[in-house]
Amino acid sequence: MNDRSMRRFRFLAAFGVLFLTVWFLWNTPFVYPVKLFVVLLHEISHGLATLATGGEIVAIEITPLEGGLCRCPGGNAFLTLSAGYLGSLLWGGLMIWGAERFPAFSSWLAAAVAVIVGTSTVLFVQQPFATTFGLAFAAALLAVAWRAGASVNRVVLTMLGLTSCLYAVLDIKSDILDRPELASDARMLAEMTGVPTLLWGGAWISVALLFCIFLFRWAWRRRLTAGGYGSRSSHSSGS
Repeated sequence: MNDRSMRRFRFLAAFGVLFLTVWFLWNTPFVYPVKLFVVLLHEISHGLATLATGGEIVAIEITPLEGGLCRCPGGNAFLTLSAGYLGSLLWGGLMIWGAERFPAFSSWLAAAVAVIVGTSTVLFVQQPFATTFGLAFAAALLAVAWRAGASVNRVVLTMLGLTSCLYAVLDIKSDILDRPELASDARMLAEMTGVPTLLWGGAWISVALLFCIFLFRWAWRRRLTAGGYGSRSSHSSGS
């Protein structure tokens, strides 16, 4: 097996293991905290869109049943409602991109994610469950960033990013396409714009799938040119 084939095999094996781990453990306690983390990112995305368009964040809520709510009056309602699922995709993509693009700094990137979660929890979360979860998750991720090496943090970031992207796709399908009667972001957009809920869901899931395909192709090409897991020399430059 030549070097190019070996890199291709390592990439597919590493990605496959991460994907199958998340997929088969999806409804288990192992992935549950990560799913709550993604729900929190979803609500933070709503809040950031509101802040960026002149509104404010009053409170962010998440529930043990993976529900979430961002009380964020003002701002541009269209952008705020659209930012939830698309924001989860963007967060996931940024974590995967950061882990691939700057592997030597994966510990710092994981610490940055922990700081974002912890700060958002302190500033905007008021429920006991959500506060406990946000601070505990931030502390655990910060401990991994501090104590584990860059290679471990790279895997952690990739798994968090993969789960965030996958959760966005599955959530759009479950909450919008399968049950359009639910009070979802798409339902509220439909009431505001007159465009049916299913069309919003179809548009968002199309964007999500295209984004995931693009991200996979980018990572695939990067691994073939920069080397696979375990390669140090070419990654250390951050090229």
